[in-house]
Amino acid sequence: MPSLKRSTKADPAPSRWAWRLQRLMLTPAFRLGLRAGVPFVLTLSLGTWYLSDPATRTAIQDTVAEARASIAQRPEFMVNLMAIDGADTALAASIREAVPLDFPTSSFDLDPASIRTRILEMPPVREASVRIRPGGVLQIDIVPRIPVAIWRTAEGLMLVDREGAHVAPIAQRGLQPDLPVIAGDGAPVHVHEALQLVNAAAPLGDRLRGLVRMGDRRWDVVLDRNQRIMLPKDGAVRALERVIVLESTREVLSRDVARVDLRLGDRPTVRMNATATEEWWRIKQLNSGKSLQ
Repeated sequence: MPSLKRSTKADPAPSRWAWRLQRLMLTPAFRLGLRAGVPFVLTLSLGTWYLSDPATRTAIQDTVAEARASIAQRPEFMVNLMAIDGADTALAASIREAVPLDFPTSSFDLDPASIRTRILEMPPVREASVRIRPGGVLQIDIVPRIPVAIWRTAEGLMLVDREGAHVAPIAQRGLQPDLPVIAGDGAPVHVHEALQLVNAAAPLGDRLRGLVRMGDRRWDVVLDRNQRIMLPKDGAVRALERVIVLESTREVLSRDVARVDLRLGDRPTVRMNATATEEWWRIKQLNSGKSLQ
């Protein structure tokens, strides 16, 4: 009887590890990692090793600096002069001193924003714009502060604008005869109200000497002959207009009056000067002496 032998055929199925590898190769993320991740890691490793040498880093920096300098020094990138518009001669000279630049210089070495910030720190400048114009011109456009009053302090005279900002010191009042004089603590903060009072006092003409802020609460109008109009805290313009009307009808300010006190609106008072007071007492004594005879 013939013997039966089991056939030993090879199993066509892959092994467990081969199957897992095939499944992994079918994963999109794994294939992306092989195509991009491995080259990236190798390149990064080689680059890190190459740049770890100080001499290599220095050589690269020198090459970049030379390339930048060769581009920056090209004629089309050079700035040859500074143009200032909107400023008078004195202010333009001050700007050139505040922004000292040696021309010609490369536009790569200029920072317009920094230059503008430095110019705006100057008291006479309200607004400024800085740009590099074609043709190698550093263009600076200025909006200056316009002085509207002279603020008298213990340190001297200072020009102020409508916002109360300092414009520039002034040596003497006669240099700006068309501007009113204000004094007192907090006067520049209330310069807008001061200008309204100056307009209301226009009928007084050259008699107006200035305005004094009293206790940072109210105004005194100072006239010639050492006269003062003491205005209330509220409704100062209207109170001054009342005094102007009294002057035009009864000539109150043309008499020997030292003070016109309007701080109490319902009870205005008038104070005579020393000479008028002495004369009043003399007349009163004479009249009282006659009545006793």
